Amino acid sequence: MNFTRRALLALTAASFVASTAFAQAWPAKPIRVIVPFPAGGGTDVLTREVTGKMPGYNFVVENRPGAGGNLGVDAAAKSTADGYTLVMGQTSNLAINPTLYSHLPYDPVKDLTPIGLVASSPLLIVTSANSPFHTIEDVIKEAKAHPGSINFASSGNGTVAHLTMVELQKQAGIKLTHIPYKGASQGTTDVMSGAVQLYVSSVPTLIGHIRSGKMRALAVTSAKRVADLPQVRTVAESGYKGFESVTWFGILGPANLSKDIVSKLNADINKALKDAELKKQFDAQGADILGGTPEQFARLIRDDVARWGAVVKESGAKID
Repeated sequence: MNFTRRALLALTAASFVASTAFAQAWPAKPIRVIVPFPAGGGTDVLTREVTGKMPGYNFVVENRPGAGGNLGVDAAAKSTADGYTLVMGQTSNLAINPTLYSHLPYDPVKDLTPIGLVASSPLLIVTSANSPFHTIEDVIKEAKAHPGSINFASSGNGTVAHLTMVELQKQAGIKLTHIPYKGASQGTTDVMSGAVQLYVSSVPTLIGHIRSGKMRALAVTSAKRVADLPQVRTVAESGYKGFESVTWFGILGPANLSKDIVSKLNADINKALKDAELKKQFDAQGADILGGTPEQFARLIRDDVARWGAVVKESGAKID
């Protein structure tokens, strides 16, 4: 064996030992988990719930909202790949924003390492308690008779809620008028008062108003009904087979994150998702537990960048 080959083998062995030792020592300090939205929102709550069920770690949740979640994701993408900075990404900032924003500061496929899917959450299509609409079929019938006469509100252009309704309009062959708001609260108030006819938002945002009788749920956008609202039919059940639109959530790190760290985190995330108490917490928010491998998460991101990119282009939404 010549000197060059011996040196190369020695270097490889040393690198392996160092990598293994590092993985065994990790985590040696608190791990920052960036939530790219404000505290108290759905993404924040899910992050705190799942990390709270992962013993052996000291997670510090950092809320860094702004630019549709782009600021927080970008901070994670540009962090050191040492396993001490993670981010809770979701459909909007990983799959929609690459097409919606003219200049996205990160590439969700190249600049991040998918670790583990956590959950998915559907949307509800609601109207006021006094509305003449009792089902989504009522809406579609009226929209076909009077195109553009029915409006729907969402929390903004290019949001999952907005694009979900773009897909529904395409499948149903109807035209609705979109009214974008800058957040959930005003839309909630306006649909209850009848100022807007339909509102599309998350289950946690709307479920209390539905239970109190101030709103009427017309449909849920997931493939199956929501456990806490079993009476509300899915869009697919309402005549649009295969229709499904959800927001998914998953934990990622920067690119080039150690495979050993990714494997350990993925295993512990999947273990946490089997916790019975966590399932109850997720059910109360209308969230479905996902889990799975990093490879499955990576495939979902790639597929949904293509899927939602096409819908964004069809909608005409763009943010410079």
